[in-house]
This record gives sequence, C-alpha cells and structure tokens, in this order.
Amino acid sequence: MQRRSFIKNTALSGAGLLAVPEVLKTMPPGLSGPLPLIGRRFITFCIMIRTTPWEVSRDVKLLPRDESNWHTLEGVRAMREAFAENNPNGRLTWGFTMNALEDKRKNYCEIRDYAAACQAKYGDEVTYFPGYFPAMYLPRERINKEISEAIRTIGGFVGNRYRPQSIIGGFLPADSLKYLAEKEDIHVAQAVIWSQHNVDGGGADGSPSYPYYPSTEHFCKPAQGKKDFIDCVNLDGWTVDFICARQSGSNGHAITGYNSRRGVGPIETYIGWGLDLGNREVMHTQSIHFDKGYELNKFGWVTNIWEAQLVYEIGKEFICNALKMWVGDTLKRWPDVRFVTFGEFGNAWRNHYRNNDDWSYRFVERGCGLGDSYNNLEIRWFQNKAFRLALLHDWHKNTPEKVIDFTRYDVPAHEPPDATPKSPIKDWSLINRINQKDLRPQDNPILLQELQDDEKDLIFRYYPDLK
Repeated sequence: MQRRSFIKNTALSGAGLLAVPEVLKTMPPGLSGPLPLIGRRFITFCIMIRTTPWEVSRDVKLLPRDESNWHTLEGVRAMREAFAENNPNGRLTWGFTMNALEDKRKNYCEIRDYAAACQAKYGDEVTYFPGYFPAMYLPRERINKEISEAIRTIGGFVGNRYRPQSIIGGFLPADSLKYLAEKEDIHVAQAVIWSQHNVDGGGADGSPSYPYYPSTEHFCKPAQGKKDFIDCVNLDGWTVDFICARQSGSNGHAITGYNSRRGVGPIETYIGWGLDLGNREVMHTQSIHFDKGYELNKFGWVTNIWEAQLVYEIGKEFICNALKMWVGDTLKRWPDVRFVTFGEFGNAWRNHYRNNDDWSYRFVERGCGLGDSYNNLEIRWFQNKAFRLALLHDWHKNTPEKVIDFTRYDVPAHEPPDATPKSPIKDWSLINRINQKDLRPQDNPILLQELQDDEKDLIFRYYPDLK
C-alpha cells in the first residue's frame, strides 16, 4: 500500500492514529523555533523497530531469533497510544534498523507508514538505529556508508524532503560522528550508552552522562579544543541509577542481584521487578535529574529506549500499562516535563553550548533501597570537559567520601582499530586513572586527599568547594 493511501485510510480516518486534539492542529510546541534548554526538564524516548535482536547490518545479526512476527502495526500503535494517553503533546523518536527500513513484508511497510504519519501529525522523529554495537563488529567506512543509505531510505518513505535531526546509534566511533556532522549535516547522535560495561557482550564506560561534543580521539571523550572538536552532540540512550551503575554487568537475579543498567529502562525495572517496584525505581532515577540535578545544572534530562518487540515477547497489556504508568506518573510529579525527540533535545543543547568549555554537570544521589540501589550510600558526580569524578560514602555511618572514579579527558585517548564480524572488538571503554567498576587494583577507592598534587589541582580548579 502506498503511503498516501495508507495515511488516508488509517491515520486520517482515526484507525491509524489517535484522534488529534485541538492543540495539535497547530504546530506542536518546540517545533516553531529554537527550543530553550535552561530552566526546563526533558525526556527523550525512542521506540526501536528491528527484525532480530542486536542487528548490526543487513547481514550481521548477532542472535538468529526471528522477531518479524512480533512487529505489527497493532503493536506499535498500541505503544504510541499508551505514550499519548496522558501526554497528548509529547513527541518521540522512531528508530529503525537497516533490515526494518528495507523489509518488504506487509507488517514492516505498515509500521514505516505509521511512523511517517506520526511524524506528520505529532512531530515525531523517524530515524536510523544501526543496532546497539555497530563499531564492535563493522569497520568505520561501512558504518558511515550505511548511515547515508538509511537516511536516504527514511527520506523516501516519510516524504516532503524529510531528514532526521539525529540518529540513534548505540555506540558510534568518533569517525562516524564526524562523518554524520560533515557529510550528512546532522549534529546529534545517541552514540554512547553510559556506564555500559560487560553488558550484552560489550560496552564503553568512561564518558560524561549528559551531552557533550566528542573528541576525534575517542567518542567517550569530550573535545578539548578546536583541533579535536566534532560538531555532533553525543547523547546517552538510557538514564541509569548511579548507585547501581558502579557494577560491571549483572548477576542475573532481578530482585536480589545487581544490574549496572538499572534505572529507567523497562527490562531492568518493570519487566524485572513488576509494575509497582519497577515504577518506584524509575521515579527514583528520574528524581536525581529532575529535583537536585535540575537545581544544580539548571536543566534536567532523562533518556529512554524501548524495543517494540516487547509488546509480544512480554505482552501488550503489561508493556502498555508500564508505558502509561511511567509517562503519567512522571507528569503528575513534574508537570513541566517535555517529551521531545532526540534531535530536538540535542539541538537545544547545541544552541546553548557552542563548545565544551562552559558546561559542568553535578549530580547527587542517595540510593532508594531497592535491589542494589543501597539506601545507605550517597554518590556525587562531577563532570566537565577535563575529567569526570565520582565520590561515594556511607551517609548512615557518616564515613569519609572516597574517589571511586576519576577519568581524565585532558590526556590522550585512542579508540580500537576497525572491527569485523569475524574479529569483533567488544570493549571500547575510556578507562584511565580510577574507574567506578573497580576491576583493577588501581581502582580501589581512595580519599580525595590521596590523589596526586597535580590531580587535586585540576579538580580544585573546576570545583574549589571540594578543597
């Protein structure tokens, strides 16, 4: 079915989209001009469409499970309507793998047309999702080539000369971010998964958790100046609980065990713990950014990606109830939260910060007491273009704060060489002085005063209140 007839027969008749509220008959908020960053709370949310788990390219599929029958128009429409039930003005991002963009089967054609209709009606973003780990399995030149192919494909079925403002990349190397900015004139990418290490067979710990301009040396490193500057804002994909994120991977036990990815993601929260406990952890994680974090940083941001196949793997009723609960409870607690696309948020940040010199992020968390978010621990994070620093202590016992992470960005960094499907490179982490995962002897926590003099001088230059 052609897109025009699909929109006429489904979206515009009400079968394909929710009835459009009066407020949405005008330009959706934020699309008529630059979106201000400061003084606002944002959520970026993506629904990801694929044919198999962990697709990296047309012919590189890390798990052979066929999920094609789990992706239907009914399923994605149910998710979009659940998202909109308490949030009629919210916009989201649709991320398609290459196979999902090119699959000629009826269900994928309908899903693509539906996403295009949502873009036209709501201002949603339709973009490319090259799997979670393209750089772990593909050479850079091939990643770049396929980015351009995917963008052309998206423009073709969305129409009206549409181009996405961002791509959802999982992990993308610096060369691909540079290519995206210079060759495709796209200046936002979700290209890092914060604190992911030893998860899904790989990872890349070491970056800031909030937006930054990456360095040509390493995608986890903020650019230090004009010579290594890439004009492509690098965004995280899932906001996590900082207390839980200290772990490396997980031990597989949803309730009693640890999981470094626990935070707002549905698999680690709603699916792992159920709707009640899962929602408590999601709200706790968001409060780090929308309460104290908002006060410290003058804006707050939470980011999340849900896989469309969960509707069928877990169940449509459960997943849609979880989505309604998350969105609805978020807006009850923080009524000013704006659900925007990845491209909108990244460009709002880019309009405010023209380089890495002026941002300096601070976060404070006390664990919520669920699972490995231990309620006796307090963590403080400090992140800027020169380093990231984490201090941890037991606030119940009033123990001294110790450094659990001190990653320097003012020293040279190097990415791994090109990978191939037959010679994958799983770990792209930027780890130097002290890392929060505590995997090396030198990662044992130490007092701030035990750092070297030049290290303390660097820290106090940015945060004199830590003296």
